[in-house]
Amino acid sequence: MARPIWRGSITFGLVNIPVQLEMALRDKTVSFHMMSKDGACRLRRKLYCPETGQEFDFDQTARGIEIGTGEYALVDQSEIERLKPESGRALEIVQFVRLADIDPLYFDRPYFVIPTEGSIKPYKPLSEAMSRRERIALARFVMRERQYLAAIRVLGDGLVLHALHYADEVLSIDDSLPGAVARAKSGTREIQAAIQLIDSMTRAPDLSSFHDEYREQLEQMVAEKKHGKKVHALAGEHHERRLPRTVNLIDALRRSLRMTAGVSGNGRHANGCHPGRARNKRMHHSRKR
Repeated sequence: MARPIWRGSITFGLVNIPVQLEMALRDKTVSFHMMSKDGACRLRRKLYCPETGQEFDFDQTARGIEIGTGEYALVDQSEIERLKPESGRALEIVQFVRLADIDPLYFDRPYFVIPTEGSIKPYKPLSEAMSRRERIALARFVMRERQYLAAIRVLGDGLVLHALHYADEVLSIDDSLPGAVARAKSGTREIQAAIQLIDSMTRAPDLSSFHDEYREQLEQMVAEKKHGKKVHALAGEHHERRLPRTVNLIDALRRSLRMTAGVSGNGRHANGCHPGRARNKRMHHSRKR
């Protein structure tokens, strides 16, 4: 069982449910250290003044904020302490909303919301009720001296909390998109062909079938080095894939459809039709044209 990173209670109305938050993700990035060329020494960064070259220990430092080009104001730790939110143990639900009402851009790191001993009885009805009404909860809480906005949703038999970005942290895509995108018009044929391609490529997701191949190869290389083995080329040389340039969109969509049109394991095409029926449909449409 994972070690809890926060303990407190879900509160809404007069309801109080003791819970704890546990990590829902595991970072599997392969990390490297800076070394000397001969590998004899691991290199460290140092704090120093670039003008005088004088080095400083961490306890000789202070926090500062830039107020102008090359100008800084020192901020005392006591000034920061006065502004920190009060550490609390309340995960306060402020409202319930539909999951579709929150854009995925706002979602940050997830945590499992686990009932503590003796709180399963009130925990279960809350998750059941949220599931039946298809609602998620918006909540506020303080963790590690930071105030969070969060979304709590049902996951299986339990609850998962997603820390949310605040609205003023999320940029507008309209500020980045060229204005020509909004003014552009799509042809009916292109839209229909794109819909057909999307439908032909739609299936139940199986995220476990996707792997970080680069990380896995790095891990294999590290394992070989640990055991003193000679490192072999794992995937050969990587060449940049040359992507075809789309000149005629409708032609590119139709060719993509032909590429994805295959018979699945149950004898049906990707669009769910029996092969014979799919051919008949195509013949019928070609006669109409």
